Amino acid sequence: MQYLNILIQGSLLGGIYALFAIGLSLSFGIMRLVNIAHGDFIVLSGYVAMVVIQATGVDPFTSLVVVVPVMFGLGYALQRGMLNQTLSGGLLPPLLVTFGISIIIQNGLLQGFGAYDHRLQEGPIETASLHLPGGIDVGVYPLLVFAVAVLCIASLQFLFYGTRLGRAFRAVSDDPYTAELMGLDNRKLYALALGIAMVFTAIAGVLFGIRTIFDPAAGPIRLILAFEAVIIGGLGSMWGTLIGGMVLGIAQSVGAALDPTWQILAGHLAFLTLLILRPEGLFPRTRD
Repeated sequence: MQYLNILIQGSLLGGIYALFAIGLSLSFGIMRLVNIAHGDFIVLSGYVAMVVIQATGVDPFTSLVVVVPVMFGLGYALQRGMLNQTLSGGLLPPLLVTFGISIIIQNGLLQGFGAYDHRLQEGPIETASLHLPGGIDVGVYPLLVFAVAVLCIASLQFLFYGTRLGRAFRAVSDDPYTAELMGLDNRKLYALALGIAMVFTAIAGVLFGIRTIFDPAAGPIRLILAFEAVIIGGLGSMWGTLIGGMVLGIAQSVGAALDPTWQILAGHLAFLTLLILRPEGLFPRTRD
């Protein structure tokens, strides 16, 4: 039963890692944009939610009504006004620009809110649990986060393969020059793509802020976890991103069971092992 408990808890932990990774996978899959500021946008979403909660008194879940549009608008504006100009120069210019954005976000949050830890309070759901046979307790909140991750990925799959916008995204991803010749506005589509990626980043940031504390410097580790989940799952594969997050979560749970100090290290070792054995990831995207 102990092994089953580790498997369950690790899989549920992978739900939040998958949420971290969705926006990163989306932006790279469509634009080949490696967003170094992705983790900081997750943390920024938590701070936006905190401001909304303090100003209105709503709960963190309800704050998403404001946080999601704000982050969508920020992503759209950044891509349309700044990042589009960097895409033609290869991978390095977007890396440098998003690194600069990361530094600006971290220092802006530090100046505005200080270096203190913060957390979003959602109430009894944070500690509620389901009692399963064999003495296994499953937290309601981690189960909810995992369900949200599955729902988000399923909605993205429908967007990509069931709508005209999704077909346009796939076209500019596969061959942006031909897509432009066929009348698609690549710059607008890229801006929409980052805006949509920011929607999932906002959801991840709020759910993360409920789960644990955050501070202005919490972004880089979220970026690393998101990056590892994306690479393990396979670049461009949405369901692979979920599996990648679960692999990380299970590895960390195994490490924590052996020794609490090994939790984070075990996840990194699992990532390195899979990178060596299968560098293309478990479920690499195939071109249509």
